Amino acid sequence: QNHLIYLTMALRHVLGTVRKVPVAAPQAAAARYLSTDLKLPNATAVNSKIKNFKIYRFNPDENNKPYISTYPLNVNECGPMVLDALIKIKNELDSTLSFRRSCREGICGSCAMNIDGSNTLACLTYIDKASTDPVKLYPLPHMYVIKDLVGDFTNFADQYQSIQPWLKTKTPKVGDGELLQSQVDRKKLDGMYECILCACCSTSCPSYWWNADTYLGPAVLMQAYRWIEDSRDEYTAERLEELDDSFKLYRCHTIMMCSKTCPKHLNPGKAIANIKKRIADSH
Repeated sequence: QNHLIYLTMALRHVLGTVRKVPVAAPQAAAARYLSTDLKLPNATAVNSKIKNFKIYRFNPDENNKPYISTYPLNVNECGPMVLDALIKIKNELDSTLSFRRSCREGICGSCAMNIDGSNTLACLTYIDKASTDPVKLYPLPHMYVIKDLVGDFTNFADQYQSIQPWLKTKTPKVGDGELLQSQVDRKKLDGMYECILCACCSTSCPSYWWNADTYLGPAVLMQAYRWIEDSRDEYTAERLEELDDSFKLYRCHTIMMCSKTCPKHLNPGKAIANIKKRIADSH
């Protein structure tokens, strides 16, 4: 009983108003004081800010055409990002909604989708609470849709694998140490290695929309140039020769939608131009 009395008095001191707890029936007294003073005033009174989320829906298991579902959501009761709203919708309104997400901080690229007409990451996009317009969510354009906001990345992954995105050397490695490079050479990779392969740039490119089966697209080409520019790689000539193709590379018409839409603020268009220049210089 003494321990309970001391604990109650300590809590009362923290709360700013210390009351003497009666020695008789200390458990009941402590419960009464705690239940009264720890109650948050007006805890349920939350200002409502209802915003509609119009979300593309498609289920291949149902014999229905794609449609748009509207979900009204109190954005004052969820996190600030569009991904927070999606998670709240799935948890509380419609558990059948499908979308990808993982890191929630713009590192994995899983939550790439088209938000209000622009390809971006849901975890990096703030909900515009000042606007009364609904938030419109679609999967990345010109990709096969697996379900709802989940696009099929099979072709994109195959194209990425085709450029052999790993370090290739001809000289036998001596010892067990790392392959070193100067700080100047390392700095050349800045603006390319940060790519998270979210495919926002590729699926915003009109050339990729119409030639996705042959044109590699901005994301893959920028990653190809990342290995071409790496001073440790010894297959530069072979990589350039592989890309010297009228469809793989030269379907790029410098529209620059890729650089405009990149959520990591990279410049795939510049990397593609550098590949073209390297090939021209090699001829």
